[in-house]
Amino acid sequence: MVQRSLPMRLVDGRICAYDIAPGSWGTLSPAAVFRPSEEVVDHAVSADLRRAVYTTVNAAVCMTDDGTEIWRSAFEPPATERHGHHPGCALSLDDRLVWIYRPDSMAGRKRLDQWVVLDAETGRTIDHADLETVGHGAEQLRHPAGESLLLNVGEGQDGSIIFRGTPAGDRLDLVRYPWSDRCLIDLAPDGDRFMTVDHDQGDVAFHTYPGGEVELKIPIETFGYDPEDAFVEWSGGYLRPDTAIVTIVGETEDEQEWWHHYPVDLRSGQVGAEFDAHGKSPYDLEPLGDGSWLTTDASGHPTRWSDLRSAR
Repeated sequence: MVQRSLPMRLVDGRICAYDIAPGSWGTLSPAAVFRPSEEVVDHAVSADLRRAVYTTVNAAVCMTDDGTEIWRSAFEPPATERHGHHPGCALSLDDRLVWIYRPDSMAGRKRLDQWVVLDAETGRTIDHADLETVGHGAEQLRHPAGESLLLNVGEGQDGSIIFRGTPAGDRLDLVRYPWSDRCLIDLAPDGDRFMTVDHDQGDVAFHTYPGGEVELKIPIETFGYDPEDAFVEWSGGYLRPDTAIVTIVGETEDEQEWWHHYPVDLRSGQVGAEFDAHGKSPYDLEPLGDGSWLTTDASGHPTRWSDLRSAR
């Protein structure tokens, strides 16, 4: 079964999860709301909307929708740095595992980063992997039809490293992809491919999953821009399995930022006409893989759009 992650937002310190029902358009109301009493760095919500997992700079925490804390897994020793590192969390497809990215080096813990797998019921550590990276933060994408996750560790100017993790009993199998210059953007809704952007922002590529072979690479010139004047942004994603949205950004002569979104037909490699996502920034676009996407309204909640209709 193919299953996309629930859309989530952090709104005024509250973790909000949204159930995308057929026919739900316009600004969405949260189906579940969790109210942590501390500053949240990252968050995930179970498919039944009854539990949330979140990270702070020093812990991973699981709580229920009535505010009860189920468990807390501390990151030891406590961070000596407050800013510049963002621990991440994600839930497995069956909600049985919690995946934690720990940027321990930037937190001042005198070791390199770790990827940790916890039991979602108890918070017990099942296994961990030493990543040999020095990241500020990471993106975790859950495979929509399997147990694996992709992890993209951002090392700032030093590049971006992509890993694939798969649970194997009480062990974490880790694969590192052979690049340090590609940023993970999205997994296809059928799980067969993934999308990356060059760390120097000169092109976008589409890879087979899980192998990572490049099936299609499109340089910025194909979108009609000079690479000295514009860049492929680290945003966008799969509108459908055969259509991706690519974002191009630049600045005007008076240093005003501009951005444009373009659909790409992944069967032919053809770039379509400019795509109006109705977003407020290059990153205010979350494709859902079914022909619809989310932006964020002034309240912080998502608005759902479709290329076949306008949001109401």
